[in-house]
Amino acid sequence: MKTLEEIKSCKRIAVAMSTFDGGSGTIHMPTWNGSVIWSNGAGWDHVSISPEKLRITPSWDDMCLLKDIFFNDDEAVIQIHPPKNEYVNNMPNCLHLWRCTYREMIMPPSCLVGVKKGQSMAELDREIRAAYELAGEEY
Repeated sequence: MKTLEEIKSCKRIAVAMSTFDGGSGTIHMPTWNGSVIWSNGAGWDHVSISPEKLRITPSWDDMCLLKDIFFNDDEAVIQIHPPKNEYVNNMPNCLHLWRCTYREMIMPPSCLVGVKKGQSMAELDREIRAAYELAGEEY
């Protein structure tokens, strides 16, 4: 997660409160305004965003911008869809980004998502074969 100074330098954020483990404020997205809360502790960096107008849900592009504001380019973050018995919904249309800080994030190989820009079919095939081998499955 970026430092408080880096977060404060973003013109889209008006920091209302900050502490040793996070903060809160107002965020100005391209098409709407809302509130943002961030924290770190218990092994997780966390950012949540809530539009002022409850009829708006943050888009993929909104969440990518949020990721860029709070996290470094080399950090992977996730949105989580937990089992239904673990659902928590204290604020309608609030979305969250999470980054584990005590171990490396597990991510699916990019070949399971699609073809990287400039990637040859031979490179893609090697990546797919490596993914199957890592999972202990036959290709």
